[in-house]
Amino acid sequence: MNRRVGLMVNTQKKTALAIAQRLILWGQREEVNFLAPPYEASLLGIPGVSDQEWRNSVDFAVVIGGDGTFLRAVRYVLGCDIPLFGINAGKLGFLAIGNPETAEADVSAILRGEHEVQHRRLIEGKVWRGSGGDVSRSAPVHVLYALNDLVITKGAFARLIYLQIFVGGRHLNTFPSDGMIISTPTGSTAYALSAGGPIVPPHVPCMLLVPICAHTLYARPLVLGEYDTATFVALGEHRELMLTQDGQLGYEILPGDRVEVALSKDKTISTISLPHRDYYALLQEKFQWGRSAMDGPLGTEGF
Repeated sequence: MNRRVGLMVNTQKKTALAIAQRLILWGQREEVNFLAPPYEASLLGIPGVSDQEWRNSVDFAVVIGGDGTFLRAVRYVLGCDIPLFGINAGKLGFLAIGNPETAEADVSAILRGEHEVQHRRLIEGKVWRGSGGDVSRSAPVHVLYALNDLVITKGAFARLIYLQIFVGGRHLNTFPSDGMIISTPTGSTAYALSAGGPIVPPHVPCMLLVPICAHTLYARPLVLGEYDTATFVALGEHRELMLTQDGQLGYEILPGDRVEVALSKDKTISTISLPHRDYYALLQEKFQWGRSAMDGPLGTEGF
């Protein structure tokens, strides 16, 4: 039977294009039909389909590139039940976890059902403007979803911003800082990690608040529960604030705006993992855990 598999590629990377061409040739031999959105299809030399036909036709999608390409694919399939399998043609790669050298074998294993699908929670952000802060009297000016994080940051000048933080309607604190990262567990190994946040497995239902360069000794990352809502209000007249979505899209934040963030109740993204390549194996690979500087890999006797 001819299977239809989605294909999304970072067309700026020659390595990614070469992997895609390999898969297409393999698919022609194995009766696997790879479908790409119009732009990728034109560069790969295969017939293109419309965005809607692509979403309606594919069983799952192979995403070739780095984590940025994977996050672009997340926005593309949002609202559709299309599992994503990333093949890493980038650098670190916590989302695009597939090995380029075994791409054909991995896709074949997925087609045989030898894989697991994990449903990852997104965070939902709403920006409220005007109405004296009474959100019941207005509609949000932005509603956005992120797999990794939403980040409130200052502008180009080296000066602090003051963010009021409310959790469940209670004023928790006001942080002088360069900004705030609001992260999912999936995003805990992204920007939040570099700002000192904890590593959280993606199946744990929580949300992380990680200050960026907080100008205080008592600022620490905070883990919120599955049903908590965090609200942020920037004090003062700072007009260079930006809310970024997964590091790819930006929205201007004006003085007095309220940014409300919570785990989405109904939006998830499905990702594909393969046997013997679970989350903890990925951490060991990326961070070189389980190794000794003196004698190489540590033993696992007793386990």
